Amino acid sequence: QVQLVESGGGLVQAGGSLRLSCAASGRTFTNYYMGWFRQAPGKEREFVGAVTWSGTTTAYADSVKGRFTISRTNAKNTVYLQMSSLKPEDTAVYYCAADNGRRSGDLRYTSFYDYWGQGTQVTVSS
Repeated sequence: QVQLVESGGGLVQAGGSLRLSCAASGRTFTNYYMGWFRQAPGKEREFVGAVTWSGTTTAYADSVKGRFTISRTNAKNTVYLQMSSLKPEDTAVYYCAADNGRRSGDLRYTSFYDYWGQGTQVTVSS
């Protein structure tokens, strides 16, 4: 079993920055692809970005490309989401997710992932 715990959310003004962290425990962290998703009230959970197990390849949603950066430190079993130039429309609960190594499907979809954190709230004021 894998446990994921997000932290770093909060309230920030538009144009500001936040860094979210996701700490993983349980199985071998280096086997996982890691993803970040977000869900605003009344909306479906949507893909934000993902990183491969090595950290060398990342993917981002068009809405955050150039503003958000994903990185990981396998030695610390942690993945990060650095968010800059935040906009009010970035307000959501942010979730990290991990697959279990099966690599089934498209990493932009929730079905690719097997484990989820509890989420952390990000609120961007205008």
